[in-house]
Amino acid sequence: MPRVVDGEERRAHIADAVLRLAAKDGLHAVSLRAVAAESGLNIGSVRHYFDSQHALMRFAMRTTIDRTTARLVERREKIGSLSELPPDEAVDQLAEFLCELLPLDERRRTEVTVLVEFLMAARADPGLDDLAREAVQGTVTLARRILDAQARSGRFEPKDPEVEAPRLAALLDGIAFRAVLQPELTSPEECVAVLRAHLAELVRPAGDTQV
Repeated sequence: MPRVVDGEERRAHIADAVLRLAAKDGLHAVSLRAVAAESGLNIGSVRHYFDSQHALMRFAMRTTIDRTTARLVERREKIGSLSELPPDEAVDQLAEFLCELLPLDERRRTEVTVLVEFLMAARADPGLDDLAREAVQGTVTLARRILDAQARSGRFEPKDPEVEAPRLAALLDGIAFRAVLQPELTSPEECVAVLRAHLAELVRPAGDTQV
């Protein structure tokens, strides 16, 4: 009997091929024919799920956002209150969580590289603008939720969320983009060190939490 094809699985397989191509050669290399070759499928199979390059790009960007969000949600559920931890441990836990957004290994480097490619493409393509805005705003929203939660625990210095969350988001975006655009100048170790240094400035000393 012929194998029954799982549509969602096939679409995810094709999206992975788009991400690999975009990360390696840029979005200009993402054509239906190139994606078919990269995914090991014939072009008719790719066209069955995506009728244009634009549809491919939107689905790949949607997939990247959803996968990153799912991992962050899973990790966030494992972070409890940091108020009882020594300052260094509190910083370590929060930094480990936020490092999901930094290109510290092949998977995350691919995702951040593709995100940079998409954000640049969205400047000239209104059809990608909604996803670009969602990706950028998502980092700010995440930063605000994390900082608000830890501020309530008394572990972090109270800051104006209208300033502090965008500042943390800008730091994450800045070091992530620098690391993929100029990797020889920004190592994974430097990325982590910069993030930890910033977080350490926000943490109250042990025993100095507010009620």
